[in-house]
Amino acid sequence: MLQYKTKGTCSSLITFDVQDNKLTHVEFTGGCNGNLKGISKLVEGMDINDVIARLEGVTCGLKPTSCPDQLASALKSYKEQYAK
Repeated sequence: MLQYKTKGTCSSLITFDVQDNKLTHVEFTGGCNGNLKGISKLVEGMDINDVIARLEGVTCGLKPTSCPDQLASALKSYKEQYAK
């Protein structure tokens, strides 16, 4: 399991795994529980590039980021560190 400490959101941590470039086992710590569980279920099994394309830039209220945007950031960070 990989962990990503979020910035600027109610959720403080995202844990996830990537298998064959597909997102698995997504879990948010903190934040809007029901919404984040729903997002987790929607993106599990998706190609990480598709998740990034769909969620990057999503904002929450007046904040410049959101929990979905932070998931996109986590996946971009993963790609920089682990993807070939």
